[in-house]
Amino acid sequence: MASSNEIDDPTREYPEVDDQVTTRPDAAPADPAEEPRPGLGGFARVIIFTGVVFALIVGMCLGLRALNVLPSFDNPFSDKTTDRSQPVLLQSMRDLSRYVAADGTFQVIVDLQENKENIPDFLVNKRTLFVGSGTVEEYVDFGSLAEGALKVNNADKSVEIELPAPQQGQAALDMERSYVVAEERGLLNRIGDAFSKDPNQQQRVYQLAQQRITEAANGSGLDQRARDNTEKMLSGLLTSLGYTSVKVTFASP
Repeated sequence: MASSNEIDDPTREYPEVDDQVTTRPDAAPADPAEEPRPGLGGFARVIIFTGVVFALIVGMCLGLRALNVLPSFDNPFSDKTTDRSQPVLLQSMRDLSRYVAADGTFQVIVDLQENKENIPDFLVNKRTLFVGSGTVEEYVDFGSLAEGALKVNNADKSVEIELPAPQQGQAALDMERSYVVAEERGLLNRIGDAFSKDPNQQQRVYQLAQQRITEAANGSGLDQRARDNTEKMLSGLLTSLGYTSVKVTFASP
């Protein structure tokens, strides 16, 4: 018989337990076919169904687009340009009697800089590098012919014409061939432009380009080319009318 001390002592070792499940000898073996199999949850079936429907819709859209039934949707975030310009207003109309005898195309590089003395350029500086391309016309105004400028002698089939001196028009910039190469702004200028920008800055560059091109055309030989072309035009016209002698002179500018 065990003593009371041995009974009160806690169990120091636990009995070993067999890991295998003990079955009764008379129990029938489990049928593997009857074991529950893992299946798809309801959420997974919804996801698969949605994917199949989406694939069918995309396939139908591609097929209809190939048949030119649906419009093209290449980029839903493509750029869109809206023209809200007002109708053109006719301000004036005039009759012209000038004959454009010659023109010249010129190109100028304008480097316009505005800064402050004794202040570094990185603080205050406005510099624009602009390439300007423009055309200057040289014309003869037949509407300003003086009285007696045309002398006709039907006896010897001769004509004498005294024309006004050719005139030079203002340079017209070709904006398709004119462009800004670079712009530089000082730190303080950039801060100021964030609040108010000078809209006349570009206009000053355009005006300077027109002025330079007009000045360059003065010494380009357009005046003499206009005289020669006008004389050839009138000589050919009057000769075709039966005149054998045509003399064209120009008044002093």
